[in-house]
Amino acid sequence: MTGFTPQAPNYCERVQASFDAQAFMKTIGARISHLAPGEVDLTLDKRDDLCQQHGFLHAGVTTALLDSAAGYAAFSLFKPGEEVLTTEFKVNLLRPADGPRIVAKARVVKPGRTLTVCRSDVFAHRDGKDVMIATALLSMIAITSGSG
Repeated sequence: MTGFTPQAPNYCERVQASFDAQAFMKTIGARISHLAPGEVDLTLDKRDDLCQQHGFLHAGVTTALLDSAAGYAAFSLFKPGEEVLTTEFKVNLLRPADGPRIVAKARVVKPGRTLTVCRSDVFAHRDGKDVMIATALLSMIAITSGSG
């Protein structure tokens, strides 16, 4: 339990509808595997066409996952009529992304009226365990629909 209260009673539907409209997440095959107020996990099955020359998931895909997970974790707490955009992030790539399944787990650290700070960790499932491959701290901004 996060202790955060969503400001939109239909936050689950809002998050899922926005996620479903993201062509890039659809292209890479990401899906929401956990959703709660201030929390989102995105899961991706590793595919060869998403890998770099050494066979590891490309860092761009890893970063896109952690960014989108954090954005939707923040968005889950936003008011009706607000949308989310990333304003800043710092990523540490800790290990090569190698494993059949990749999971980005994002949690709101501190919600704000305008800026919301999130942490996102990415794990590769391999050899029966989850290994952290990346971590990030992100800032998300709430904007009024249509003002982007």
